[in-house]
Amino acid sequence: MMAPGRSSSLTETVPDVVLLTERIGAGPLRVLVARFVTDMVTFVADVERSVIAVGGELHSDAGAVLLENGSRQQDLWGANYYPGRGPDDCLEYTALINIRPSRGNRSMEIEDPVTRERVRDLAFR
Repeated sequence: MMAPGRSSSLTETVPDVVLLTERIGAGPLRVLVARFVTDMVTFVADVERSVIAVGGELHSDAGAVLLENGSRQQDLWGANYYPGRGPDDCLEYTALINIRPSRGNRSMEIEDPVTRERVRDLAFR
């Protein structure tokens, strides 16, 4: 039962993109997963500031939220989270925003193992 004056629908209270500095709850995460793709959610990690923006139709939506909140483009890396697949298979390090020939990343996938590990660490935190 909801408290008086509160929305009866969690869907209505969760924005399209959520800026995270701590672990997201299961309810809001379910809403974000169901909102655009239904089996996964996009996210962008700022590997320097240790923050993540999760949600949005495109990785650039989450990236824009991070940029508006003080991140630098060169510190942002996109990935996808698939809940229920277990820790070894739940992350996919692929996003258009990852194509950065000037930084040595020529594909959509995060190629640098150190950067991948930083994104993974942030996702699991």
